[in-house]
Amino acid sequence: MGNESSNGLSQQRVDGLLAGWSRGDSAARDRLIEEIYPELRRLAGKVLNENSSAASLQTTELVHELFLKLIRQNRIRWEGKSQFFAIAGRLLRRLIVDHVRHRSRLKRGGHDAPVPLSQVSLATHDESFEVLALDRALEKMAAIDPRAVELVELRFFVGLSHTESAETLGISRATASRRWRFARAWLRQELSN
Repeated sequence: MGNESSNGLSQQRVDGLLAGWSRGDSAARDRLIEEIYPELRRLAGKVLNENSSAASLQTTELVHELFLKLIRQNRIRWEGKSQFFAIAGRLLRRLIVDHVRHRSRLKRGGHDAPVPLSQVSLATHDESFEVLALDRALEKMAAIDPRAVELVELRFFVGLSHTESAETLGISRATASRRWRFARAWLRQELSN
């Protein structure tokens, strides 16, 4: 990510638009959404392609749901691009987990109202279980190391690289590597129980 995002949008430009959004400037919010949309679409597509349990979600629909959730974040004082992507990662996680839970209920005969991520299906119940188990494990991990959870959200749900995740969290690559090793080991142990 660095100072220049993959679509050429500078860190300063994003930070300025986020600052305007924080001041209640809906034009800045709308401009940010327009300019950052391609990057979020690319990241969401990468997540959906690399994670079989989420692969059936449609990229465009997922990004639109993400933006709707972001727009509803009225109380957030946006501090910059890093915070934006950290929050986007958390919201993507919630969207994917909520979708998987909904699909699991339907498979068990539940009759919930349709969710916004409508025309999608998951291949197997096992994949649904994996996403839900990961979510429960991340909830437990948050009590131990919330920053490790943020790292997992950025890597798994946003699809950022190791370097991009470290930059987004404002930590060194070495610190990100230690947290990533811890998170992977801890999750492996937790999910094997």
